[in-house]
Amino acid sequence: MRLPRHRDPACPFSPPAELRGLPAMSRLEFADGHLGWLATTMAAAKVVLGDPRFSARQELKHVPVRSARPGGPAAPAPPGFFATMDPPGHTRYRRLLTGRFTVRRMRELEPRVERIAAEHLDAMAAAGPPADLVSAYALPIPSLVICELLGVPYDDRGFFQDRTARIVLPDRDTAGAIADLSAYLGELVRRRRAEPGDDLISDLTGDLTDEELANVAMILLVAGHETTANMLALGTFALLERGVAYEEGAVEELLRWLSVLQLGAPSRAALEDVEVAGALVRKGETVAMSLSVVNRDPDEFDDPDALLPGRPEARRHLAFGHGVHQCLGQQLARIELRAGYRALFDRFPGLRLAVSAAEVPLKEGAAVHGVERLPVTWPT
Repeated sequence: MRLPRHRDPACPFSPPAELRGLPAMSRLEFADGHLGWLATTMAAAKVVLGDPRFSARQELKHVPVRSARPGGPAAPAPPGFFATMDPPGHTRYRRLLTGRFTVRRMRELEPRVERIAAEHLDAMAAAGPPADLVSAYALPIPSLVICELLGVPYDDRGFFQDRTARIVLPDRDTAGAIADLSAYLGELVRRRRAEPGDDLISDLTGDLTDEELANVAMILLVAGHETTANMLALGTFALLERGVAYEEGAVEELLRWLSVLQLGAPSRAALEDVEVAGALVRKGETVAMSLSVVNRDPDEFDDPDALLPGRPEARRHLAFGHGVHQCLGQQLARIELRAGYRALFDRFPGLRLAVSAAEVPLKEGAAVHGVERLPVTWPT
């Protein structure tokens, strides 16, 4: 089996039909011909993501859909690129960053997130309906928040949105986008070292080299706005299309039900032979995930295909991963999503799609599931 790259426009919120009803571990053919595995149950995914016998190192893993570097395997992670490191290297960077992403610190940001949301809703209201919720609201909010955290001038948001989109979309100039971001962030780190500010990069200049800081910043920048922006737009689309009213507590259910990471992410490479859900994963084999299926595991969730904002067990989802690599910025994402949805539906209680659901364009083959545009309207 090969991993499907596209969602059915008639079922934009559901996992690809080919991935439903599979055993916990299925054989999967990767882009380079490697024969690895696909995990599709909560229990199997937790073993692979939580067991130290599986590695996140990029040079050990095969890519399910496309080659990371045509012509050869990926190189080891450069200094600071902790997302594709194992302990103890990963642990060092994680410890430096964890204190800066505590629940308390993220809650202190909530009033600022609310002001950002309100400013963009004011602009939408002033311009009048219809509006594209992606460009007018979903992208600017997390972009502005992460730029402020890192000390990136907000005037550069267009540059970052373009480059990060090129990184997560297949068949784009990924290498060029990474090079552009690396060069920019390297210069930003040098400026912050010379003229420190009230931002995360300035805080870390005493602990990390310029190269480490630039790579840490790149991970946080890409992860910090691409996934949240897609969740804001796709979650709104889901609520409007399904006719489900937003309520406090809906964020966890939307994270579970939509599971925006796709195309086999995250993945791990076996460092030795490991048995997972009755399947023997051999040393060197890569295990990819289908989080959209994992988070609808009927053994974990009652009526898993239903969108139920009050679902008590929703928080058991793996949308933020599991184990030592669980998303560092998950509390920030939760705050941005809660504030973003709440402000939107409070301001425009009559919000509705401005086109039919079938006319909303999905992101084709992207690593992060989402919509290109979301035309909306409201009574005036």
